[in-house]
Amino acid sequence: MHREIHHWYSPNLNKHMEIAMYGHYGFGLLLLPTAGADYLEYERFHLIEAIQPYIESGKVKVFSINSINSEAWLNDHMNPVHKGIRHQQFNAYVEQEVVPFIKGKTSEDTPIITAGASLGALHSANLFFRRPDLFRGVIAMSGVYDLTAYSKGHYDDNVYYNSPCHYLPNLTDEHALHLLRTSGHIHLLSGSGDYEDPQASRNLSHILSQKAIPHELDIWGKDIKHDWPTWRKMLPLYLSNKF
Repeated sequence: MHREIHHWYSPNLNKHMEIAMYGHYGFGLLLLPTAGADYLEYERFHLIEAIQPYIESGKVKVFSINSINSEAWLNDHMNPVHKGIRHQQFNAYVEQEVVPFIKGKTSEDTPIITAGASLGALHSANLFFRRPDLFRGVIAMSGVYDLTAYSKGHYDDNVYYNSPCHYLPNLTDEHALHLLRTSGHIHLLSGSGDYEDPQASRNLSHILSQKAIPHELDIWGKDIKHDWPTWRKMLPLYLSNKF
């Protein structure tokens, strides 16, 4: 399997950021890490291996980036206001730096699907719902889509505008709604086993239904836990059957 590691100094984040790229051809799949993990997490936990057949066949070209969660919502020693500011800088990094990089490694009209598990599911969904002009869809696995679950009581504009369960009900921009309604690739997946929160996916699904945004809600059984074996089953299945 073709694999490259790239990095550059991000002016938005004021630090070096790495990105792992797998494959030659296919639509772009942008992976967002879980919790405080890094750009090689999906490789270390064998999820890249699980989707290798779709990478090698040219169905998908994968891009896995670093998180800054330990510098934002997961940093217990940071002022909550500054956490939100840092998260917005991360959004700018993805939108202004990562997206052009992916386009440069694919083509200008290659669709980009965001994907992630756990906290990465929230970030992947948020990136897509904020900017459906940049991203074509999302595969969100085992996520909670209300950012107040991580902001520990803090609430301001930066929380609101990064919390899909808060801003989507109030979305009225017809162009954005049209892009969301015509995406064809909004996939919300969750297990029902240990440490999973399927109600979080149901809540987001209800909001999307209220906005007439087509999507898929897929709740798996009580034997499906919040852990890597779950995501190693989910992502290959969706790449096989939905793309």
